[in-house]
Amino acid sequence: ANEELKSTNEELQSTNEELQSTNEELETSKEEMQSLNEETTTVNAELQSRIDELIAANDDIKNLLDATEIATIFLDIELKIRRYTPKVTELFHLTASDIGRPIMHFATSLKNVHLVEYAEKVLTDLSQHESEVGNEEGNTYRMRVRPYRTINNDIDGVVVTFEDISKYKELMGALTESESLWRGLVENVPMGVFIMTNGRFA
Repeated sequence: ANEELKSTNEELQSTNEELQSTNEELETSKEEMQSLNEETTTVNAELQSRIDELIAANDDIKNLLDATEIATIFLDIELKIRRYTPKVTELFHLTASDIGRPIMHFATSLKNVHLVEYAEKVLTDLSQHESEVGNEEGNTYRMRVRPYRTINNDIDGVVVTFEDISKYKELMGALTESESLWRGLVENVPMGVFIMTNGRFA
């Protein structure tokens, strides 16, 4: 009986050592998990900070695009609408639900404008297209189509801008007419005419 008790005691002692070893392993795993949790918490805090920065940057970009008077459309590499400024809705019938749809699907008040053709050429040549276009209301716009470049300088679509130059064209027309009238007056007046500017003959 004493030998059996001794054997049982040895078995219990061996089991106790195994349990103690398992307990030490669990303690080590607990410490590792705690360390991982701390790292995860730190990474999450950094990610949240980055997210907050991105949200602030997007808010800034949105306000900038909303405030600009230049109609701008951002198209991806397949010429689908990525983003646009509110001013564009005066030229294209777009709504927020149209993001992701091809620009070729939309009607425009611009006359004789082949936007898809210009955009495809810009993507092929990586050049810039610029021309003057008009709409049905008689306004004139300077249209520019240029490649959309990422931070890594990859081409990922095109940017199309429409700058209203109607007042500029009217002013230039008025100046040209005024100059023509003045020149005709000076050339045909039956007397000598001297023009002085800042005390000097012009």
